[in-house]
Amino acid sequence: MNKVSFFQSIRLKIIVILSLFLLLAVQVIGTYFGQKLETTLLASHKESVDDRLQVLRTNVEEAFRKDRSDDGEGLTLQEEVRDITARYSNEIFSDLKVIDSQFRVLGANRIDMIGKKISGNNMISLALLHGQPYTDTRRNIYTQDRVFVRTLPIMDGDVAVGAIYSEASIEEVYDQLREINQIFLNGTILAVIVSIVLGILVARTITKPITEMRKQAMGMARGDFSKKVNVYGQDEIGQLATTFNDMNDRLKLANQTTEEERRKLSSVLSNMSDGVIATDERGKITLMNDPATHLIGMSLHEAKGQPIAEVLQIEDKLVDVNELEELGSLTVDFSDEEQLFLIKANFSIVQDEERNFMGLITVISDVTEQEKVDRERKEFVSNVSHELRTPLTTMRSYLEALTDGGAWEDKDLAPQFLQVTQNETERMIRLVNDLLQLSKMDHKESVIYKERIDIIPVFHHILDRFEMNKTELIHFERKIPNERIFVWVDQDKITQVTDNILSNAIKYSPEGGKIIFQVVKESHRLRISISDQGLGIAREKVEKIFERFYRVDKARSRELGGTGLGLAISKEIIEDHHGQIWASSKEGKGTTIYFTLPLMKRKRGSRK
Repeated sequence: MNKVSFFQSIRLKIIVILSLFLLLAVQVIGTYFGQKLETTLLASHKESVDDRLQVLRTNVEEAFRKDRSDDGEGLTLQEEVRDITARYSNEIFSDLKVIDSQFRVLGANRIDMIGKKISGNNMISLALLHGQPYTDTRRNIYTQDRVFVRTLPIMDGDVAVGAIYSEASIEEVYDQLREINQIFLNGTILAVIVSIVLGILVARTITKPITEMRKQAMGMARGDFSKKVNVYGQDEIGQLATTFNDMNDRLKLANQTTEEERRKLSSVLSNMSDGVIATDERGKITLMNDPATHLIGMSLHEAKGQPIAEVLQIEDKLVDVNELEELGSLTVDFSDEEQLFLIKANFSIVQDEERNFMGLITVISDVTEQEKVDRERKEFVSNVSHELRTPLTTMRSYLEALTDGGAWEDKDLAPQFLQVTQNETERMIRLVNDLLQLSKMDHKESVIYKERIDIIPVFHHILDRFEMNKTELIHFERKIPNERIFVWVDQDKITQVTDNILSNAIKYSPEGGKIIFQVVKESHRLRISISDQGLGIAREKVEKIFERFYRVDKARSRELGGTGLGLAISKEIIEDHHGQIWASSKEGKGTTIYFTLPLMKRKRGSRK
């Protein structure tokens, strides 16, 4: 988290709020004070002007009432009025006129106006004609100064015999107001500066513990619970700091517990052989362990956020992810053209305290081998049943013919029927013996007695025996090195393997065919190959000849007395000797069976 700048901090906000409160208070006080001061000063000024006008009015009225002689002695009305108006300076009245009933100026503070006749002034007309005073405030048309205009009628009884018109400037009042406002503004600025300084100090006091708590919170977010927040008092912020420290201790304990549980869960998930997939409430993948990534062939980065139904390829089996709870478990086929691959998925839902669906936990496991074993077991039982049913059916048919049909009295047929029955019995005995041998090998109960032997004479002995007992016109070609080759094997078991392979080669070789027996000594092993010139095997079926009960030509194999287990037993024996066995074939060209035996390691200094 980035450091908070001063302009974004709560400290600036506190300073601004305090300053705004002060400005608001000063502004309200200043506005109220200014309005009241303006009203008071104007009222005082107008009252002063009005008092002077009343004195002037009294003097002028006396001058109008005074009797004057016709002989011209004494002052005329105009002269006396002029003397009266001359007493008032221009500093008080910017314009002062005394007008008679004929609208003629008798006296004025401006000499050039005396004797002139006034026309078009409504205020003067109102005073002369109706005897009504008039008051107004306006701006002078020449100086643009604000002036107080006052018109008073001069009364002689009930008759207006003249009027006094005055204009008194009130700019001095507003000049005083401006000076007072300037003083007030300067005081306001000083108060704001003081409030800012005080605000900084107050904000520092408030924000310092908050800043420390913020730093501690950032440390807690990183997993550092070692530090504590300083407690500066017992006020609300102090109590908050104490509570914060208590929360830090609780979070530390909770984090330790969570981390321990997380490590345990991670260890369990990592060491599980089964895959685990977790999803959110929408069925989108949020977590997978390593076995799950291997099973579905997709990394967590690739699968994260994808619907589990899409990843497991089961979109066609459900409409909503909630249906997976009802399914419980499901076997998903990931097989391709080359390999069988089956996955079993077990689903369990995750619910919150209110039993709302929060997600899904899916455990997947590879059941390919289990499926193969089940299939092989079913196929094995089917094959055994079939292999036993065929000779038993044959024996029953011949025995019924002997007992029910009277064939036992026929000296020619009875021996033939009994011979067939005996052959089928021996075939069943061979089959059962082979099955018992395979069962012992499967359960590791078969004992191998290994010894150090020269294998070359053993192979020659086996070939000699087959050549003496052969009935078909088949030729054996030997490609065996003329040297002593020692191996560590069970001679009887290797003889059984060689007999099985040679027997199959003879069965499937045509008359006049050739069987090649070849021994090749390689660096660390002995490779033996037996080739015939039979019909051969299709390429896709070559690997299957080592499976139990598999026959390339089933009818011919049963006719020749085969059990279909010879090569399967041979494979088990060779693998128990740490060797390999395989086949190569081409249709119409024959088949070659290979097997290898490890050579004995020569001791240093030993001789052949």
